[in-house]
Amino acid sequence: MRRAAAIAAGVFAVAILVLWVGTPSGDDLGARVASLAALHRSSVLQPGEVPPLLAEAVVATEDERFYQHHGIDAIGLVRALLYDIGHLCACQGGSTITQQLVKDVYLDGSDGGVNKLADVALAVKVELRYSKQQILADYLSVILTGYGRYGMVNAACADFHRPLADLDLGQLALLAGLPQAPSAYDPLLDPAAALARRQEVLAAMLSEGYITPSQVEHAGTEPPTLPLKPGGC
Repeated sequence: MRRAAAIAAGVFAVAILVLWVGTPSGDDLGARVASLAALHRSSVLQPGEVPPLLAEAVVATEDERFYQHHGIDAIGLVRALLYDIGHLCACQGGSTITQQLVKDVYLDGSDGGVNKLADVALAVKVELRYSKQQILADYLSVILTGYGRYGMVNAACADFHRPLADLDLGQLALLAGLPQAPSAYDPLLDPAAALARRQEVLAAMLSEGYITPSQVEHAGTEPPTLPLKPGGC
């Protein structure tokens, strides 16, 4: 038994080493994000251009331990695994924001097969080289936010006809809910689903202590989209 365990540990260690050596260093993340943003006609956000409420909404909804982990959320992985086992499905992936970013910019959007292991190595490498604020800004620059639409800047323009910096809590919470299922929660296609998802985001923000109950109540009364504004975005 001990010999088998030792062999298994050795194989695992070798696999991790091979993945570490065989994956990109992460030094070219910025160039890759810029290239992907150009391909999708989205805008590259700098850390200072991400509205704090949007950052809080995305972290609360997508990766609540984002500021504590180093690319991989072990607690989230275990919780997702237990949920999937209990519900007999592959419903929750347990991926962090960093893993989602490297999947898009390094792995062509696929985390199946060996890519699932590769994105672990890449996520750790990226976390060693970049700040959390930079990682989040890059993620929000290229994430899918609707059918054929990428990036939060484009989402703000399409749904609210305003720059991202001009949006309030309710609007930012709605945008933060899009990445999980962009087409399903698109307010232009299904306003009711978008509003329901916004409430989930607001509830997550409240649970994490980012906002107050009165803010949730006020934000929950806002319409899912706004009419075209003169001058647009």
